[in-house]
Amino acid sequence: MKHDNSTEKTIEDYLEAMLMIKETKGFVRSIDVAIQLGVTKPSVTYTTKRLRERGYITMNEDNLISFTETGLEIARKTYHRHKMLSTFFMQLGVDEETAKKDACKVEHDLSQQTFEALCRHVEKYTSGEL
Repeated sequence: MKHDNSTEKTIEDYLEAMLMIKETKGFVRSIDVAIQLGVTKPSVTYTTKRLRERGYITMNEDNLISFTETGLEIARKTYHRHKMLSTFFMQLGVDEETAKKDACKVEHDLSQQTFEALCRHVEKYTSGEL
């Protein structure tokens, strides 16, 4: 099944946000996702339904969200890209808020080859703390 690029970005953004919430709160609720992403609750309801249909998340009877292995893998990959790109941009002298916003924009579109080259560069010129 072919999905357009904006759908993939949305999926990655949602899964990444859910992982960030899980790391800070220990659980994920739809309302927390809405707040994290600055979207409406109906938007979260729509997208979480799609994420469940694609096998990336599950929801229990209390509507707490859990990752499937596939969903967690995508979330970790996206979050790692985000953290690495944010760090790289800050090392270039970009302020933290701008670096994080720009990382969010770039993390989806950057090729794996370019991302790996950036990782090698960052590791070469830092203590590799990513």
